[in-house]
Amino acid sequence: MKILLALIKKESKEILRDPVTLATGIILPLVLLFIFGYAISLDIEHISMAVYDQDRSQESSKLIETFTASGYFDLKYHLVSFEGVDNVLDRGNASIVVIIPPDFSMDLHSERNAKIQMLLDGTFSTKALIISNYATAVVNEYSLELIDRYLTGKGLVVEAPVRIVPRVWYNPPLSSVNYIVPGLFAVLLMAFPPMLTALSIVREKERGTIEQIYVSPIKPSLFILGKIIPYGAIAFGEMLLILASGTLWFRIPFEGSITLLIVMSLIYVLTTVSIGLFVSTITRTQLAAVLLSLIIALMPSFLFSGFLFPITSMPYILQLYTYVFPARYFNDISRDIFLKGVGIEYLWGNMLSLIIYTLVLFVITSLRFKKKIA
Repeated sequence: MKILLALIKKESKEILRDPVTLATGIILPLVLLFIFGYAISLDIEHISMAVYDQDRSQESSKLIETFTASGYFDLKYHLVSFEGVDNVLDRGNASIVVIIPPDFSMDLHSERNAKIQMLLDGTFSTKALIISNYATAVVNEYSLELIDRYLTGKGLVVEAPVRIVPRVWYNPPLSSVNYIVPGLFAVLLMAFPPMLTALSIVREKERGTIEQIYVSPIKPSLFILGKIIPYGAIAFGEMLLILASGTLWFRIPFEGSITLLIVMSLIYVLTTVSIGLFVSTITRTQLAAVLLSLIIALMPSFLFSGFLFPITSMPYILQLYTYVFPARYFNDISRDIFLKGVGIEYLWGNMLSLIIYTLVLFVITSLRFKKKIA
């Protein structure tokens, strides 16, 4: 125990003497949290819209007003020719163009189906699909108003046989920031703790001081623990700062147990630090350690943790592949505790996976150090 405490004390002093390491471990994640928290948004509002109204009737004006009154569409251009349609779409000035034909109102008054055309900018397919759904909902609302007005004029009242009463659980305002920020915890903690931990050992390799560890009677497991605990403490402090910023600044609703989240976070930071130690055993230079940390820790946490892309929408092989990355487990833990308020009875599987992951990395890293000493 004395040897372990001495190693922790030595490592802590080295960290405190290096302001760059402290800033990288604590301040930089906060900066990224604010950048990503504001920059990444899946909400689509204020959609730029252009209209080519060839009918210029009361009915066509009412249809355009229904679009703008929805709150999703901002009418930017009233076009006077088809050439204008090409221009606004080519230049990216409008995401949707609504073309109303000259016989629109006449068809309505003749009780015929009136057709309009919507042209969408499909360069970003997901955004185009959402805009198409919004526009379809607006047109359906307009059509229902016409039907209701027509039936009322004939003295008829018809109730819809089926009525949907939607209710959204866990994130009622459907705000993407409530979804993004809890997921950022898993990503940011996978970014810096592995890199800093890997650099701490690789730096000793470059300086040659690691040879003193190899020839000393210190057990590899004690040496590994002496590295894990100080950097785990920094990563845990980083987690608390990110958590406080998420709840106080971004006002993310917190429905679960703060104690459970802190315990889970502690396990996760040990996992991320263990990844850094493993990286340090297979790299010899600081540049290689940084690059490998980014490749095996940060990039997969973006792509395969479910942070941005739902895992269920991935091909089955990739869904299995996501189980390799610990960010997947903590991403579920963070969002479920934040938004759903679930307890350990639903999260024990993810917690157990993180514990096993950490233990396996600890054993592998210790064995690799033991091999070098031998």
